[in-house]
Amino acid sequence: MAAQSGLLAEVTRGGRVESHHLGRAVVVDADGGVVWSCGDVDAAVFPRSTVKSLLAIELVESGAADRLGLSNDALALACASHGGEKAHAEMAATMLASVGRDVGSLECGTHWPTYEPAGRALAAAHQNACPLHNNCSGKHAGMVCLSCDQGVDPTGYIDPSHEIQRRVTDVLAAMMDTPHDDSNRGMDGCSMPTYAVPLKALAKGFARFGAGTGLSEGRFRAATRLREAVAANPFMVAGTGRYDTKIMDRFGTRAFVKMGAEGVMIASLPELGLGLAIKTDDGANRAAEVAMSALLRRFGGETLCADVADRDILDTTSVQTLRNWNGFTVGEIRSALPL
Repeated sequence: MAAQSGLLAEVTRGGRVESHHLGRAVVVDADGGVVWSCGDVDAAVFPRSTVKSLLAIELVESGAADRLGLSNDALALACASHGGEKAHAEMAATMLASVGRDVGSLECGTHWPTYEPAGRALAAAHQNACPLHNNCSGKHAGMVCLSCDQGVDPTGYIDPSHEIQRRVTDVLAAMMDTPHDDSNRGMDGCSMPTYAVPLKALAKGFARFGAGTGLSEGRFRAATRLREAVAANPFMVAGTGRYDTKIMDRFGTRAFVKMGAEGVMIASLPELGLGLAIKTDDGANRAAEVAMSALLRRFGGETLCADVADRDILDTTSVQTLRNWNGFTVGEIRSALPL
């Protein structure tokens, strides 16, 4: 793997480099042309949760979101990997209620909120976590909503053969111009299928998601609506203190950013027609974050660096301070991309 990878980030302590994070990164235009790359970007990766917004396109393009009266908050949650905070769980429940369903329809499994204060609040109230707190509950609620709107029994919607699953998978394949079938399918943490695709194909999908190149008018309207929903409600797509929320809270529709599991991250820059994708070899999200901020700073141009505040958030997130349990500064994690 090392021969196929580049240095994405390094960790310092006491003025010395203590650790390195290797991986791959790519910037492409909406035609799939590689603008910049590091490492083997033709190698396949599982996109994991980075593609939730692409999976939600059918919910909007089909007209289901309008017929069900889903709010922008709900659409943002359909694209989310949230921390299981109260507002996240409540919105997932509201989405299900719009089609007369409840938490029993979710097939994502249960874990405690990844935002620790939310988990502690549940425990203090002597309550247990439920599927609504799963970081993927918005995506799953969206699938249930789409199924019910289309008159399809949602039971088993996580199965690759389910009609609604096939429809959203077709959108993925079209957006990335890459087959999504038995040969490259795995299972995600929430039991939905995930398909291994070349990193540059993933980036192309998100260049098109922002620029609309190669998309029908209806599909581009759906993608635009989802980007606008997330930009208006960045808290819903991640949560308190999360990288995705901080970046999109600052940049709004100028930048769509989404983290996935195992150090996969994407970005879409609609005004520039660019898609960005990163995969860390060791699955470290912290390395993906600093590398992404460095890429946004380098390729965002005046779109993302219009003023001091724009530049500051990219600078401070591409070099993140590390502190010990006493709060003392001990080092930093910083981008090491050859930019």
